[in-house]
Amino acid sequence: MARMVALFHKEYEEAAAARSLTGAQAKVLGLLRLGPLPMRQIAQTLSCEPSNITGIVDRLEVRGLVERQADPGDRRIKRVVATEAGRAASSELRASLHFAREPLAALGQEERADLRDLLRRVVDGAAGPTTGGSARSSHPSG
Repeated sequence: MARMVALFHKEYEEAAAARSLTGAQAKVLGLLRLGPLPMRQIAQTLSCEPSNITGIVDRLEVRGLVERQADPGDRRIKRVVATEAGRAASSELRASLHFAREPLAALGQEERADLRDLLRRVVDGAAGPTTGGSARSSHPSG
């Protein structure tokens, strides 16, 4: 798994750099694909200090990729919104990532669903104790 994560991380960083983005900037743009987010939530999702997110958002804003807006429910909260250019950059970056697509293309739809479910169990298990059960061992562990 460490090799898989390292390969994905390397490709992601290279794809971001090809667009003159840092990995952190690309991650923020990726998060904003889901819609506007409060700066604090971005920091929590990326497990970093809010002051770091401020710097990242500042640099993205200067490039016209994001803008800050007051939250309609609480004007003290600043939400970050991807601009059209930011959404395009994020889409272009995602489209350029081949590592995640190509290896998974070798798997059938049921195998991809099995892999997703197994990985979800691994991630959920890392968050705390599980109630039992064992992973199927019929899948190769490349």
